[in-house]
Amino acid sequence: MSKGWLIYSKKDIDVNQSYINWFIKEASYQSIQLELIIREDITAGIINNTRTVRVNGFPITKPEFAIVRTIDPLLSLHLEACDITVFNSSSISRICNDKALTHHHMHNLRIPMVDTLYSKKQYLTDTPPLAYPFIIKETAGRGGKQVFLIENDQQYTSISQVLANTELIVQPSTVEHGKDIRVFIVGKEIIAAVKRENDKDFRANFKLGGSASLYDLSDKERSMIQSIVNHFDFGMVGIDFLISYNGELLFNEIEDIVGSRTLSKVSDINILRTYMTYIRRKISNNID
Repeated sequence: MSKGWLIYSKKDIDVNQSYINWFIKEASYQSIQLELIIREDITAGIINNTRTVRVNGFPITKPEFAIVRTIDPLLSLHLEACDITVFNSSSISRICNDKALTHHHMHNLRIPMVDTLYSKKQYLTDTPPLAYPFIIKETAGRGGKQVFLIENDQQYTSISQVLANTELIVQPSTVEHGKDIRVFIVGKEIIAAVKRENDKDFRANFKLGGSASLYDLSDKERSMIQSIVNHFDFGMVGIDFLISYNGELLFNEIEDIVGSRTLSKVSDINILRTYMTYIRRKISNNID
């Protein structure tokens, strides 16, 4: 039986316990023993000039793979250097958890997006960088919690007190508020798309009180998304798109540690079964 790790930070385990149990169950169907490992229990680094991984201070029997469900690109890179296959890879983790870097790569693929300025907290001057209203996002933010709609001078003046991190992107607010499309990806396959809507907030995130429905991608939209999928070595991600006033999808971000609550709510698609089947195939190919 193959063995793998499912890595979560301690603070995220309780709220994700049912998802963790689902992961472990689907892994067992693929003859994979998936063990939950708490990130804080891992010691990773160079000891006696050797790349080392320990759990609770003890040497480990190296797993064949690790599913890293916390944002830690360096840990992923270290595990890869120890010949452990990581999902998502350290490269995907590094790019997708930096909104500015993600936009940089999307532009290379000529993916449509709103104008996007790269900035730092200390670079914000007394003069607003764009005409009101505009959006300021922390590049490492998740779940819509570090996204701010700036509509006037007072909000702009006070934003520096709210921003926790220095790295930012700034974008005009020239899209449909409270609406977006999330596309679920496993490997090179587009699994499904969900439209998220929130009539009480400019952010469409489901956790912020929005609703969700299945979305039927057009051939043009599917072709654009497939060009992204073909370029990257994804495990499981969510690609999010804003919606322009004329209905065009505009790239927003890629969720590295994507959940599937919305997909489960609006369909009977078992995305974790698809994901574990994909992982089973990948690690079998590595062995072969």
